[in-house]
Amino acid sequence: MSGLIHSAWLIPFFPLLGALVAAAGGRWLKELSHIPVILGIGAAFVVALGLLTPAGPETTTVVYDWLNVGRLHVPVEVRIDGLTTMMLAMVTLVSMLVAIFAAGYMAGDPGYARFFACIGLFVFSMTGLVLSNNYVLTYLFWEGVGTCSYLLIGFWHAKPSAADAAKKAFLVNRVGDCGFAIACFLIWKYSLNHDLSYTVALSKANLDQMPQGVLLAIALLIFWGATAKSAQVPLYVWLPDAMEGPTPVSALIHAATMVTAGVYLVARSAPLISYAPGVLVVVAATGCLTALLSASIALTQNDLKRVLAYSTISQLGYMFMGLGAGIGEVAQVAVVAAMFHLFTHAFFKALLFLGSGSVMHATGGVIDMRRFRGLRHRLPITHWTFAIGALALSGIPPLAGFFSKDDILAALKSASHAAGSRSWEAAYATIYWVAVLTAFMTAFYTGRAYFLTFWGPEKLPSPDDPEAQEEDQAHLSHSDPGHGAASGPGHGGHDVHLGHESPPIMTIPLILLAVGAIVVGLIFSPMTTGWFDHHLEKTFGFERLGHFTHGHAHDWSIPIVGTLAGVLGLVLSGFMYANPSPIPARLAHRLRPLYQASYNKFWVDEFYVYTVINPLRGLARFFYLLDDLLVHNLVKATAWVPRLFGQELLAPLQNGLLQYYAAVTALGVAGLLWILLLMK
Repeated sequence: MSGLIHSAWLIPFFPLLGALVAAAGGRWLKELSHIPVILGIGAAFVVALGLLTPAGPETTTVVYDWLNVGRLHVPVEVRIDGLTTMMLAMVTLVSMLVAIFAAGYMAGDPGYARFFACIGLFVFSMTGLVLSNNYVLTYLFWEGVGTCSYLLIGFWHAKPSAADAAKKAFLVNRVGDCGFAIACFLIWKYSLNHDLSYTVALSKANLDQMPQGVLLAIALLIFWGATAKSAQVPLYVWLPDAMEGPTPVSALIHAATMVTAGVYLVARSAPLISYAPGVLVVVAATGCLTALLSASIALTQNDLKRVLAYSTISQLGYMFMGLGAGIGEVAQVAVVAAMFHLFTHAFFKALLFLGSGSVMHATGGVIDMRRFRGLRHRLPITHWTFAIGALALSGIPPLAGFFSKDDILAALKSASHAAGSRSWEAAYATIYWVAVLTAFMTAFYTGRAYFLTFWGPEKLPSPDDPEAQEEDQAHLSHSDPGHGAASGPGHGGHDVHLGHESPPIMTIPLILLAVGAIVVGLIFSPMTTGWFDHHLEKTFGFERLGHFTHGHAHDWSIPIVGTLAGVLGLVLSGFMYANPSPIPARLAHRLRPLYQASYNKFWVDEFYVYTVINPLRGLARFFYLLDDLLVHNLVKATAWVPRLFGQELLAPLQNGLLQYYAAVTALGVAGLLWILLLMK
């Protein structure tokens, strides 16, 4: 086991090696470019699996000394503990299944090798982030994850919508990264010996000597960084537009990488954030608002992938509600609940996104749910696996989402009794009931997506659909690979055959993820075997968050209320959408203001356009004019003045006439003599 721990650096190395081989040998490998990347991620998963049962407590290993400048010392040091090993196993397993699916989905795409090279780099960056034992090294890989997301979201960069979505994701994340960077500066300044390693920065001795105001600032800044990476209010707006990338990219970003980075950072920093309990209330309230807002938007969207995107934002809000509930004696239970939901969510959300990709494979790139339905007979494997993912997302027992969602509800309810002040207890009680309402909404919009896609009379996309013609151009921006009208998703340059089930290379990952969505809750839940909470107990600093006590274990009202909310949402969605019905249209008409607000995503993007983007564009135009009229002319003047003196004043003196030179010399001598006479 000691040798395996010291080989942990191989986990990011293998995907990086696969990415380099795919990039360098893509011209020769061509349609086999996926093999080195899948093998690299698979090898990383094998090593990560071996680390799941470490013999002792947390371990750190220095790979090599990287930065040693003045008082800044940043070695490349990996940390192995309960949180790290859980994340590594989840990231590598889900990423491997997504990469296998992508091998069939992206077949024939001209950028096939480039795509898999970026996938390998993405997994390298995420595993490096998780393994890092230093805030600076974490920040380095944090930026690597952001760069890879930019490359993959804008993979079809010739499409303006894809290029814009990539830039939007990159710029919004830079706002959050600014907060994380400032937090790193503060940790370096105030930590013992200016040490940025987690071993020192999160130690009790270090946190006890830090000023309370500094701890509060660092905690808020870390959460600020997490709100961008994990798409929380107000920096969530990039994630729905990330659908412009290929569907496997969406699955990777929403399930195993990118968006989980922010949740992981807050969980890793939980010992520090626990010193600023006021920040925990901010974290929980932000997660609550995010979950409710995004679920409200998902209710009315017609794009299947966008429904799932807003669902991801909502579930991330759930995770932050759990992290924010980590107050007082329930701190450790709440953090474990949040991370367990992250763990289970990776399986069923990857399953749902890949299922939507399988639907696109059968519909020639169409993802507008108004243009197809009743696909369950043509796509039996996709249908049943999607149904399992939908049930898991809705929190129906005994699937994985039931256990993790109820753990978060239990943590919120416990926090409402243990917060320490009446105002905080009232806040957590409110957040708890909003979480229950969000669970109902989640089940409803998930059921709506499932029933509209797979139930009712069979319908395949037609270019003559009058209800969707005016949105065709917008939805073409989602079609994969987007290199021409003849190619649809997963077909590359091949002919499109509508209504056929996906090939085995795409359905086998769906089946494996569906099995995961069924069993991971039963196997790992704190409510069953308790493996997950005891494993995370080995995480550095978590021993100071309290003990693993499940005071809610006998509170049956929590699973009953949560399950009823999920069942009610599914039943209501089935009643309204399993077969064509006038009820949704009538309801939308009667609630037109609310429907329009939800359908238009509460005009948040428009708000940013008018309050941020347009003013910045105006400021940019002002500086452009200032540069063009003032600075540019000033630079020209610096050349014009010497030219004036040289050509107009001095050049005539050098005219080549000897008599002129003699006269000037005589005048000069006369002038000097006159000055000498005056001086006497």
